[in-house]
Amino acid sequence: MPKLGLTMTEGVIAEWRVAPGDRVAPGDILFVVETDKIANDVEASDAGVIQAIEVEAGLPAQVGDVVAFLTVEGGGEGPQTTQVPPTRANNPSPDVGSQAPTARQLATPLARRIASRAGVQLSAVAGSGPRGRITAADVQTSIEAGQGGRLLEGGARPSDGTVRPISKHHATVARRLTEAKQEIPHFYIFAEVDVSALLRLRSEINGDIGGRKLSVNHFVLAAVARSLTAAPGINSVWKDGGLLPIATADVGFAVETPRGLYAPVIRGAGAKTLDELAEAADELAERARSGRLQSVDLEGGAISVSNVGMFGATALLPIINPGQSSILGVGRARRIFRPDEAGQPRAVDELCLALSCDHRVMDGAAAARFLQAIQQALEHPVRLLRAPSGGTVAP
Repeated sequence: MPKLGLTMTEGVIAEWRVAPGDRVAPGDILFVVETDKIANDVEASDAGVIQAIEVEAGLPAQVGDVVAFLTVEGGGEGPQTTQVPPTRANNPSPDVGSQAPTARQLATPLARRIASRAGVQLSAVAGSGPRGRITAADVQTSIEAGQGGRLLEGGARPSDGTVRPISKHHATVARRLTEAKQEIPHFYIFAEVDVSALLRLRSEINGDIGGRKLSVNHFVLAAVARSLTAAPGINSVWKDGGLLPIATADVGFAVETPRGLYAPVIRGAGAKTLDELAEAADELAERARSGRLQSVDLEGGAISVSNVGMFGATALLPIINPGQSSILGVGRARRIFRPDEAGQPRAVDELCLALSCDHRVMDGAAAARFLQAIQQALEHPVRLLRAPSGGTVAP
């Protein structure tokens, strides 16, 4: 198991791309490793033949553990067996010459995760993919049909009260957010934002054939990024008992993926035009859903945005991501009646914003001014169409 980050101690084999007996060349992808944050492809460094797989897909391994054996071809002295990657000393080498290739159930990483969580034995699932590969839909069909493969280790069924295992990413998120809620002194500020003008502007922009389609979340991200440039106190994090200012207006945002929630960070969001920011956000979201994020994509920034409006939720009171100092929860836009200047009812589209803040970094007044700046930007969205003044925070 290779070390893929400074803090990595173990990884989960999310998927094997090879099987015993397969011939590989340098650069071929051998397996996919899922760490605390992301999934990484591990490539072959030598040409050879896979002799044995030691860690099945879905299982964890410590950094340095043997996960497979490869007979390397070439070198002048005949084939030589090597570990893929190098092993720890306490992991004995098998007798490669006498070990027969073992059969492996072909399945997609998502299918394996669903099966693990639901207690489904892949051997009881019929695969509909190429070469009988099991897909997520195959596992779901098996679950809904109540086939006999839906058993946990030891023969227990999920309905008998047995605790089902979760993915490494899920476990890490649970642990870190529990720590964040316990260690970060949260306080909360709310605002109701009239987004009637924003929705009209968005509709007009999206009606332009050939142009990039903008979502409400793109406007929210732009409003947050622009507001950060004028709020150095907000664009700071708590570190080593003091405040660490962040020079650029970087904004994270929550993305739902088959592997759970991720929050990639848009670098220099405050210096991007609305179209540039939307393009960056869409590209990061696509990479998150396809499992192609890098560790650097998930680091940095003082604030994230978590939008649940697309699910019909009115509001969200989110927990601050560890390492950041605030997070903005966004609900759906609701058509309601508010009195106009003459006291007469007027229909408006209203959005609920909830800002969770780290009291070590900011006080209520600073947070309120920041939320007010976001509110004003969203209520006057034409300003977001202008070129930004820059994403560097004033000293």
